[in-house]
Amino acid sequence: MPQLVPPGWPEPVLPPQAPDWERSAIGWLLDLCPPEYRAYDVLRKHPVVLARFAAGHVGAAVEAARDGIRTARAELRDVVPGEAVEAAIAAYEREGRRLVQVGRQVSLVDAALRGERHVPRL
Repeated sequence: MPQLVPPGWPEPVLPPQAPDWERSAIGWLLDLCPPEYRAYDVLRKHPVVLARFAAGHVGAAVEAARDGIRTARAELRDVVPGEAVEAAIAAYEREGRRLVQVGRQVSLVDAALRGERHVPRL
């Protein structure tokens, strides 16, 4: 039987049907979070709790990127050359898009940790 994952599933995480997939999910989720999160046993013992923490952290990073886009020109225009301001905004935009995708991946892993299984559409 093929190991099915929904579109957008994070590459470092094994499919939910694979042995030890939760361990790969825990490692990936911890990698998304601040290193200090590794000190909390509850996050390793309860991967759904870890997924919630990771979703919150990634969501805050998305908001930080959006805030950076909104404020970079005003806050940086008198400090760095204009091309540096534009490069900073472009970096915020790229990082924001990447983080939104990571947030979707966290949602997919969270759903699988909660027992939801992907059923491919025909």
